[in-house]
This record gives sequence, C-alpha cells and structure tokens, in this order.
Amino acid sequence: MSYRPYQHIERRRSRKIMVGSVPVGGDAPISIQTMTNTLTSDVAATVAQIRRAEEAGVDIVRCSCPDEDSTKALREIVRQVKVPVVADIHFHYRRAIEAAEAGAACLRINPGNIGSAERVREVIRAARDHGCSMRIGVNAGSLEKHLLEKYGEPCPEALVESAQEHMRILDDNDFHEYKISVKASDVFLAVESYRQLAAVCDAPLHIGVTEAGGRRTGTVKSAIGLGALLMAGIGDTVRVSLSAEPEEEVRVGWELLKALGLRHRGVKIVACPSCARQGFDVVATVAKLEDRLAHVSEPITLSVLGCVVNGPGEALMTDIGITGGGKGSHMVFLAGKTDHHTDSAQLVDHVVELVEKRAAELAAARKEKA
Repeated sequence: MSYRPYQHIERRRSRKIMVGSVPVGGDAPISIQTMTNTLTSDVAATVAQIRRAEEAGVDIVRCSCPDEDSTKALREIVRQVKVPVVADIHFHYRRAIEAAEAGAACLRINPGNIGSAERVREVIRAARDHGCSMRIGVNAGSLEKHLLEKYGEPCPEALVESAQEHMRILDDNDFHEYKISVKASDVFLAVESYRQLAAVCDAPLHIGVTEAGGRRTGTVKSAIGLGALLMAGIGDTVRVSLSAEPEEEVRVGWELLKALGLRHRGVKIVACPSCARQGFDVVATVAKLEDRLAHVSEPITLSVLGCVVNGPGEALMTDIGITGGGKGSHMVFLAGKTDHHTDSAQLVDHVVELVEKRAAELAAARKEKA
C-alpha cells in the first residue's frame, strides 16, 4: 500500500546540475548528503565510513581537504566508493585544483575567499576540465568582515548578500554548475535566509541547519528547520548536521524525506507509544525491528500497535500491520486485511520474515519492469 500525502508539496523551480552521477535540482529527487569526520589522509578509515553511509542510503558524501595529503588520498577514496565525493575547500585554491584532478565530483568553496581573480579562474578552469560542479557554502559563523560591519550581526540579508557576491564571481566567469547553501545554527535564521535566497536565484539549494548538536537535539532542530523549508518546496539536497556518525545523519535525512512523502526508502514504521492496553512490549519490539530491518531498502510501510483501539485502522494504511491481542496472540494484517495470527515469542522473527519477503517481491517486480 502507498501513503498519499494529504497535501502535495510543490517544489521550487531550480536549474539542474550534476554532482558526479547524481542530479541536483530541477525535477531530480531531493538527495541526501553527509560528511566524513575521519582524517581524509587516512584512506582506509574514510572509505569504511563512506561505505557505512552508502549502506544507510547516502547519495553524496563530502570530505574535508585541508592539506595536500588529503587531496592525494582523495584519488584513492574516490576510486573505492560508489557515491560522488565533494571536496570541502577553504581558502587554498591549490587544494581545489588538486581535488578536481583527483576526481572530486564537486568543490565546496567560496570563490571570494580564495585569492585573486586569476586564482578563481584557475579553479574554475580545473572544475570545467574535470567535470566538477561547485557548492557555494555561506555560513553565519564565517561571514565576511565587510558584511558584518554593514549589518552589525549575522542576519538573513547578510547571508543572502554573501551568497550573491560569490554567485556573481562564478556567473561572470560563465560558470553556472553550482549550488548554494546559507547555513546557520539558529533555526529561524537558517530558514529565513533560505527563503530569501530562494526568491532571488534559480540555483539548486543545499539546505541544512549547521552545527545543530548531538543526535537528539540536532535531529529536533533539523526536523524543524528542514521540515519548514521542505514543506515550502525549498531544498534540492539536504544534510542533517549532527555530532554523531555520518550514517546517523543519513538515516535522519531519510526519515525527514519519508515523513513528507518526498522520497521513499526502507521500512517506514508506524508505532504507538504504548500503554497499559498493549498486548506485547511495543517499545522493545519496535527497537528490535528498527535494528533488524535497517538493511531493507525497498519502500515498505509497517504498523506496530499494541492493541485494537487504533491497530486495525492503522493496518488499513500499511503494507504489513501487527495489532496486539489477548493471551499473547496478535493479529497480522497484510495489505490492510486480517491474514493470520502470531504469538509474542515469534513476533519479531515473523515480522522480519514478512518484511523481507515483501522486499524481495518488490525488488523482483522492479527489475522485471526495468
């Protein structure tokens, strides 16, 4: 069964660019990004981290390249992973050129911060020669001095003006394969900055609430900020910035997009918070199912509810549903209809079996259609 959002989200029209093999903007699906936190010069550790993010469903990964050892390692990293790699560059124009030569799919750079006009042209030339796009990355924590003096503090107008100044440099050099971010750690500042930027350009937007915090705090702040933007149709690629492992950022990003009906991947679990009516331990069951079904990539909906108050109704809207019953016997719904019963001892294993079977059916049907 498929869930239909009550209200369709109409996305902002932007031009499309390519980040390696991944389209960003236009009618392309909203892509999910993360960033490694290993030393990029440590190839093995960085590749291992990217592969975990790939398993979680990441579309694009960014690696910081602060020195020559990092750009040298980038060539081997790119060779060993499946997803496009963005090189994060600050100030050093030579690092940008080296990263482009090493196979980076995109350069995260602010053109106004890397020196003379000739140096900017050299970076643009390298990007063109090696098929790189760029991301202009404006951040409230590192605004240019003249803008802070003009506005007195980071504000939406300052962030947007900074982005426009950097855009102008690329546009004047006839380079248009870029996306933009205007990030802030304050949710209101980030959201309003993106809203203002969306109104004055057609470039694809990389959205995020930067330095959002740990897993719980950062997830909440990101859900509020990114949710507000995505519901308004703003955003072509997202990064959830957490003080957590990169694959956790990817998982939260997917949950955001799934909740808004913007993309579908893996098992979407609808579960009750549980109460005294529950026929089985809902909290422990859901925790086990989330862990054991994390490998499933096919889009499947699963309802896990402890009793018959809402269980059958939720099961009508999910592919597979479990409703707690009396004496340890629980109803199993398939495609919204009561199909059979299972007991508490077998519940988790049985649900995993049902989901994996459904996933195999969907994968086979998709391959046959292709």
